[in-house]
Amino acid sequence: MDFQAYQERSRATARYPEAGANPIYPTLGLCGEAGEVADKVKKVLRDQNGSFSPEVIAALELELGDVLWYVAQLATELGLELDQIAQANLDKLASRAARNVIAGSGDTR
Repeated sequence: MDFQAYQERSRATARYPEAGANPIYPTLGLCGEAGEVADKVKKVLRDQNGSFSPEVIAALELELGDVLWYVAQLATELGLELDQIAQANLDKLASRAARNVIAGSGDTR
């Protein structure tokens, strides 16, 4: 599946207040789901000595899917396409790698 197809198909399941004119809802959902991913990873460190069991990996796959859904909804709310976002990100990283500034900090390095 490509990003455009995912974005279009996921939009059919968007059921939140003022969908189509509400970037705040998917932003908050994205934060919540990213937190759930982080919490599961934290518990792997705490409870499983950093060893990811097949069950934890399956649970993370589901949570990452939720993260992706919210990213797609936020992009749609902002009139952005996931394909373009992904390509711009790869271009940015390639430029940083070519300039040997991939490590470090700052959005515009």
